[in-house]
Amino acid sequence: MIKISFLTGELVFAALWLIIRGVIWIRQKKIVWKREALLLLMYINLAVLIRFVFYPFFPVDGQVQPLIINMKSMLPPRVNLIPFVNILDYDSKREAAINIIGNIGLFIPTGIIMPILYRRLYSFWKVLLAGAGLSLVIEIIQLLLPGSVTDIDDLILNTAGAAIGCGIYKLVCRVFSVK
Repeated sequence: MIKISFLTGELVFAALWLIIRGVIWIRQKKIVWKREALLLLMYINLAVLIRFVFYPFFPVDGQVQPLIINMKSMLPPRVNLIPFVNILDYDSKREAAINIIGNIGLFIPTGIIMPILYRRLYSFWKVLLAGAGLSLVIEIIQLLLPGSVTDIDDLILNTAGAAIGCGIYKLVCRVFSVK
């Protein structure tokens, strides 16, 4: 069994990010600071996603619980492929609302940041597909984590969040006549 604390997980993510960015800087032989500032937004977005997806939302004893990887308890994976069957399967309506709003809300920044960073993703449909792809990667990773559920509802809600974020971005661009 492997336990990865939140701090360790975020430090590993930060180190990987810096290594990747360093390799890119070396290959390009320059650093474009404006672009790096925008990429920092994506880094923060991904760090927040890591926090809320892979570490329990409700801390026990006032501390964020570690990510536990236990190969023995990985099988069988828990998967829900039927949309909206389990979406309200919570102890209270409040917990169900937190799940729905949280899954949508976590991906709204993604839908805003993607078309800013990547001009090829300026199209609403491309942002929608990229948001769905990122959510799918997260759901596949959750197959490997005991206690996690890979859920089609999460994929749908996360994709809806990316769509809402892209809609907000497009609306702001239209209001302020920005392309």
